[in-house]
Amino acid sequence: MNVLLLFLLSSFFYYSAFSSGLSESPHPRPLVLWHGLDSHSSPGMLQFIKLIQDIHPNIFIHSVYIEEDLDRDRRAGFYGDVNLQVAQVAEQLSAITQLQNGFDAIGLSQGGQFLRAYVERFNSPPVHNLITFGSQHMGISDIPLCRPRDFICQAARRVAKSAVYSAWAQNNLVQAQYFRDPWNLPAYLIANHFLTSINNEISEMRNRSYSQQLATLNNLVLVLFTEDKTVVPKESAWFGSEIADDGLNWSDQSVLASTTNKTILPLRRQPLYIEDWIGLRKLDERGGIVFESCQVSTCR
Repeated sequence: MNVLLLFLLSSFFYYSAFSSGLSESPHPRPLVLWHGLDSHSSPGMLQFIKLIQDIHPNIFIHSVYIEEDLDRDRRAGFYGDVNLQVAQVAEQLSAITQLQNGFDAIGLSQGGQFLRAYVERFNSPPVHNLITFGSQHMGISDIPLCRPRDFICQAARRVAKSAVYSAWAQNNLVQAQYFRDPWNLPAYLIANHFLTSINNEISEMRNRSYSQQLATLNNLVLVLFTEDKTVVPKESAWFGSEIADDGLNWSDQSVLASTTNKTILPLRRQPLYIEDWIGLRKLDERGGIVFESCQVSTCR
């Protein structure tokens, strides 16, 4: 078993057992997975599911899909309207009988912020514990790099970088819909309709139900990959965001300063936390946010 899979497995069982007595139950709470830049039944996802089922044979696990066909589902991780995809998944989950009393959820990479969007906007059936691994909760300031010969990813990256805030990109390129440029925040706030929404960044459009829904979680576990070269900045996994170098002294607000040349504003200094736009402060003040790190590069 590789280090990442072991960490995923141990994190899930620790936090689920902490809130529900999982280790003592013959029928553990159901689990929903939302994959990253891959498909719902990729070899890695199937291996992870099998590891859980080997320990708890009675657990019900659902791997979220946008398309049942594996190639088309993977493509949907790059191309599509994320708002529509989250709504589609909400409908998908509501139709599964085994989930009706709620479930725990794991989001891998971008699947983490997509599951958070589900909690804020729908949450019926409800999520009890949400664990996100290397997710981009405060967006990215660069488009993720692609693996060699990954032509779907490379094509999406080229188009996104050339016109990231165009109407077409914001409705059709998944990574563009959580691209947050610290040097061009006005354009981001005008053009973006996904990340600005789930982070309640636009004051006149702020949805109070988002904060109420997110604060109902038992635990929000945020896992950062310390060696992550795909997510820029990697601290987005902990709701950290890159600050444009405007000559101001932000040194007292930086995190992981020894491992990055970028200046990062951490969660508890973010306006969305201080003013509690999405319920993070309320959740944190009762001990419901857990910051974890894993010394691996990424999970797809």
